[in-house]
Amino acid sequence: MSPTTSPGAPNSSTPSPGDPPGSTEHLKTNALGATAIAFLVVAAAAPLTVMAGVSPVAILVGGIGAPVGYLAAGAVLTIFAVGFMAMTRHTGGAGAFYSYISLGLGRRLGMGAGILAVVSYNALQIGVYGLLGQQVSDAVSQLAGIDLPWWLFVLVAIVVVWLVGRRGIDVGARILGVLLLAETAILALLVVAVIFQGGDSGLSGASFTPSAVFAPGMFGVLAFAFAAFMGFESTALYRPEARNPERTIPRATYGAVIFMALFYCLVVWAVIQAFGNQGVIQAASSDPASLFFVAIERYVGPWASNAMYILIITSVFASQIAFHNAINRYTFTLARDGLLPRPLAHSHPRYGSPSVAGAVQSVLAVIIVGVFAIMGADPYNDLLLKVNTPGVVGIIGLQAITSAAVVAYFVRRRHTVRARVAVVFAVAATVLLTLAVTLLVSHISLLTNAPTPTNVILVGIVPLTLIIGVVAAEVLRRRRPEVYAGIGGMHPEDGHVPAAEPTDEQLEASAR
Repeated sequence: MSPTTSPGAPNSSTPSPGDPPGSTEHLKTNALGATAIAFLVVAAAAPLTVMAGVSPVAILVGGIGAPVGYLAAGAVLTIFAVGFMAMTRHTGGAGAFYSYISLGLGRRLGMGAGILAVVSYNALQIGVYGLLGQQVSDAVSQLAGIDLPWWLFVLVAIVVVWLVGRRGIDVGARILGVLLLAETAILALLVVAVIFQGGDSGLSGASFTPSAVFAPGMFGVLAFAFAAFMGFESTALYRPEARNPERTIPRATYGAVIFMALFYCLVVWAVIQAFGNQGVIQAASSDPASLFFVAIERYVGPWASNAMYILIITSVFASQIAFHNAINRYTFTLARDGLLPRPLAHSHPRYGSPSVAGAVQSVLAVIIVGVFAIMGADPYNDLLLKVNTPGVVGIIGLQAITSAAVVAYFVRRRHTVRARVAVVFAVAATVLLTLAVTLLVSHISLLTNAPTPTNVILVGIVPLTLIIGVVAAEVLRRRRPEVYAGIGGMHPEDGHVPAAEPTDEQLEASAR
């Protein structure tokens, strides 16, 4: 590793004179402000795609109370963020789930969490390539009259995503900022038009009444609602690249989750008003995929419907760039700690990006997409729904485990007022997120549209991956103790001054 550099250095990815070429293990510092980080994580959630493509099904499942489901999910994740951000001050943030769980619950579970995070984020990103390929293929067919296979567009997209990721996080953030503003603007235009014109039969607050909020299908809505926030917690991954991370990371985290909760709620409520409390159920039942397009064409005009169709494609593309960046930073951190092949921890000498990790992730995407294409699989029902599902379950499960790690960390180490507040919020988040995982798994067929045996396999991938990671950590403890000791370790170049941490034996003794 290169000699330690100051967090305030213009670019700590620049090799020192004594470093061998290509051996840099530092990311570009001072590259991102709070707004840029928020753009990265909100873009990962793909708001337009979530609203136009998924929320109509949420309305079908939960009725007109669906907007409250998004508020509830946002409230739970805001509670989670309190403990999450409090621990960031003490861990330095690099590695997010991986570092927090390692420090709070021990290195074995920490390594398991790190491997599960890499698998989950890859599942989310690579699965969504199926949706992107289907959308672009349909658009080219309708607009140009040319029928080309969906996988051809996916291969092009993978190359472009790789190039953007390689070019550096600041370039990716600027591109995502433009794309995110565009997709947010078209949804805001729909909301304003519906409100200004009074909806189908006058504006109504019935979505927020007890009868709507506690309707039988609302538990199912939560499965869709939590999935709509995927990736917001990845703000912590960008700490080494952030300007003034003590301020920008919390601002970006709270800003992202609160914005998404309020915006999702408002948009879903507005589309209900566009058809009326009774009419929206009928409209969603007849053709959920066209619900938003019909609404915006009616209230804004045909041009807006065409624009929304194009912006959904750019929305999915933006999420791919954002998830690609998050995956690479997890991989980079695990490789730097010796848990993955060391070359994956090499950063680009000019751009300060985890370029080797990005190249390997792109090759993995090509392989998986290629297998599905050769098998003649459906890009939506097979690649998107089947591959995506373990990622959604894995991320929410990691959020629950991380909250438990926050509780364990502060109970054993800190006794300040701020720590006590963090513990209270983290306990609440652990309970609520565990309930959310339970609800998600019990309603998993809503996300997969698959039979029970398939769902058992898809959900089972998550605990199996975690167990494999824990077992691998135990093997390291016995065969390579020096690597095991570095699991979840902090790095001065990430802006963290390492403190003496208890051993696993001490953690286990204190727990007893």
